Amino acid sequence: MDKKIISIINQKGGVGKTTTVINLAAGLAMKRKKILVIDLDPQGNATTGLGLSNTADTDETIYSVLNGEKKISEVIKNTSFENLNLITSNVDLSGLEVETAGDSRRAFKLKDELTSILNDSSLSYDYILIDCPPSLSLLTIMALVASDALIVPLQTEFFALEGLTQLMKTIDRIKSNLNPSLEIRGILLTMYDKRNKLSSQVELEARNYFKNKVYNIAVPRNVRLSEAPSHGIPVLIYDKNCPGSKAYFSFADEFLQQDLEEKESAAWWTLLKTKKDLAGVYLH
Repeated sequence: MDKKIISIINQKGGVGKTTTVINLAAGLAMKRKKILVIDLDPQGNATTGLGLSNTADTDETIYSVLNGEKKISEVIKNTSFENLNLITSNVDLSGLEVETAGDSRRAFKLKDELTSILNDSSLSYDYILIDCPPSLSLLTIMALVASDALIVPLQTEFFALEGLTQLMKTIDRIKSNLNPSLEIRGILLTMYDKRNKLSSQVELEARNYFKNKVYNIAVPRNVRLSEAPSHGIPVLIYDKNCPGSKAYFSFADEFLQQDLEEKESAAWWTLLKTKKDLAGVYLH
């Protein structure tokens, strides 16, 4: 199966996680990919950043799905952006861990619901992007269990790599016990300042350790990235020519190129295997 369900995750707040979800989703939607964003953070910043309310008194949120009141297909909302749907979040979600304490299968609830979306031909999403909360909570575990792959935004600042080590241990535990096919799709350097020696140092360390898992593009520090969410629109629309927008447009291209290369590689191996099988037939 294609690696469609992707969580954007970092247990540290303020690293550009939600900004990455919003602008990757927008960039892919602009390239005619059908995208579903799931806001799994009780703060609801992805919700407001895509122009919807995180304070409205409604039961059509991800919380209502995870507590069993609604099916996931019932809470999908349109945004004002073509090809981009959203499942909203609000502060109610923060009580889920206590409320589901007696449910032994609660870690699989999101996975089970997303399986129903993938099996529904009327909801043919190219990618489902999950905005995780900035903590290693039940909600994060639900996302890790449900995901095919992860993107980790890494702030190019002191202690960033130290926090990443802790996250990797959590990912390894999930792979061992709950989701063996989970993989890290890539690490995105954020808040990069080329004038700052520390940014360059963190980049060098990340590339040395994670090799080709680190995306080529680094998202710079940019005031327009901070302004766009208050207007409820991605920075790609708010100011398409600013450095932050240019970086996220490039990131969307690099993201899609990953899938293209993976498909080409798979096709090449299939061809090679076919040739070997045919050679075996002729030899016999």
